[in-house]
Amino acid sequence: MNNANPSDLSSGGFAALKAACGRLERGIALVTEVPGAILVVVEVVVLFAGVTFRYGLHKPLVWSDELASILFLWLCMLGAVVAQHRGAHMRLTVIAGLLKAPWRARIETISSAAVILFLGLTVAPALEHAVDQMLITTPALHLPDAVRSAAILTGTTLMLVIAVLQLIQTSKLLDVIIAVVLIAVCGGLLQLFLPQLQDMENWNLVVFFGIGVTALVLGGAPIAFAFGLATTVYLRFMTFMPESIVISRMDEGMSTFVLLSIPLFVLLGLLIEVTGIAAALVNLLVVLVGHFKGGLSYVLIGAMYLVSGISGSKAADMAAIAPVLLPEMQRRGKEPGELIGLLSSSAAMAETIPPSIVLITVGSVTGVSIAALFTGGLLPAAVGALGLVLVAFLRSRREDVTHAERASWNQIVKALVTSIPALLLLALIRWAVVSGVATATEVSTLGVVYTVLVAVLVFRRFPLDRVWPMLCDTLALSGAIMIILGCATAMAWALTQSGFSQQLAHAMAQMPGGAAGFMALSIVVFAVLGSVLEGIPAIVVFAPLLFPIAHDLGIDPVHYAIMMVLSMSLGLFTPPLGIGFYQACAIGRVDPDKAMRAIWPYMTALFVAAIIVAAVPWLSRPHL
Repeated sequence: MNNANPSDLSSGGFAALKAACGRLERGIALVTEVPGAILVVVEVVVLFAGVTFRYGLHKPLVWSDELASILFLWLCMLGAVVAQHRGAHMRLTVIAGLLKAPWRARIETISSAAVILFLGLTVAPALEHAVDQMLITTPALHLPDAVRSAAILTGTTLMLVIAVLQLIQTSKLLDVIIAVVLIAVCGGLLQLFLPQLQDMENWNLVVFFGIGVTALVLGGAPIAFAFGLATTVYLRFMTFMPESIVISRMDEGMSTFVLLSIPLFVLLGLLIEVTGIAAALVNLLVVLVGHFKGGLSYVLIGAMYLVSGISGSKAADMAAIAPVLLPEMQRRGKEPGELIGLLSSSAAMAETIPPSIVLITVGSVTGVSIAALFTGGLLPAAVGALGLVLVAFLRSRREDVTHAERASWNQIVKALVTSIPALLLLALIRWAVVSGVATATEVSTLGVVYTVLVAVLVFRRFPLDRVWPMLCDTLALSGAIMIILGCATAMAWALTQSGFSQQLAHAMAQMPGGAAGFMALSIVVFAVLGSVLEGIPAIVVFAPLLFPIAHDLGIDPVHYAIMMVLSMSLGLFTPPLGIGFYQACAIGRVDPDKAMRAIWPYMTALFVAAIIVAAVPWLSRPHL
């Protein structure tokens, strides 16, 4: 006799259904993952061929960039599907994690239902958008643009199916009913109070984008889908615009050619880790200063400065460095919490160092020169690094280095020779972009090819067993980043069309203190946004609104961009909400409570550095 509780979808009589859903989900993920990972390789080949023919043979391939753009949207959407399967979409889980298990599960079910609602509302408009694009022909390949835009329809449909399968596998029937009832009640209330909402004029934005987005994000819903759902519901209830507008804005947000550098830099970051190039850089720093008191702290700061930004993920940057240094630092007497405080603050410091994915995003949504942003971010990061070095020096005076041996000249020379390929890679990337010789996309392609050649011909070490996981990780991380860009672009468009941007501009322009007051307010606002939304979504939504105000007040756009990124990095790595802080704790396997007490001196140093950079615009001007 079956005594299973019928209210639980994940046990008893529903075990067979759960198992079938699991198999189907894994099958869909595999069918998506294989072509997506292949697309990563194809993109590198197509772009490298374009660069070779353009600069090497002086015979540009007129179709290479167009083909790369078409494949890029497919890469983004297939990556978003894989990220949905892996649970890799960016979200804030701190608040839900504080709840007891039953309530945490219930909140997660409600968040999952919200994701399903958004994706369900998106499928029909995505189909309409793809049909509309049939009338447009690409200029070089003469293909219907629907070949490209169909990627959004395919991606949203597959994500919807996977989200439903995951809900069946993990949620209790009672929690699902509660989620459905809650969503229905919210919809009913919106319909009931529709006249009042319309009379509120733009104050109704607080309901949809203030209360709505905040509740979804704090409840653990993926940030991208929180933006998308709020935008879709706002357009449905408060405007007469077709919902396909959301899809067209998402398409626009994910189709900027310069953004193609994001998955390539993500791939490059993974390559330098698995091929040992990152370890060679760290080893060089260790043999140079590792024997001093606080020496490994300086190595960690320097290593983050050197390799930061290449992977496209702060978590990846920290994961590449922490395992090499943290065990030895603990043997020298460093407290685990102290290590995480230094790791977090170092990652925050390095956010403006090229080739930062965040800076690329700023340039793509504001029109500011990416080369200028790259050169303008070096000195501000150096100021932050010096502040961290000072704190590390003061807190390392009692460090036991009796067992740390000074490296011999032979060891130093060997480490230097081994690290030359890595140093040349960093020099190549930063010189090529900041000098304007090549675009960020072209440089990322050259960096990938260079790294593979160095690994095979110089290091004679290329772990083939890591290639497929590396391609899949690139696909998932790129999809998670790009779907945020797409949904945030749609949300930013809705805010702009509502007239909110003009109202915001007027309000902030009235801030006392003129440019200085506006800059101070911006630092606070972006620090808060960074702690809740991470850098990229906050940039896409708010940068287009605030940059014109900064321009009218006479603030240099590069200076304002660097300050914006520094402020968001402070929020991103500052507890109790900073997502980056908890990523560092997970990487270092340290209890957040221990790290929370140790991080404040380092974050204070970064805050002082941010004030210095804000007060001295010269530091963020392009110097190369």
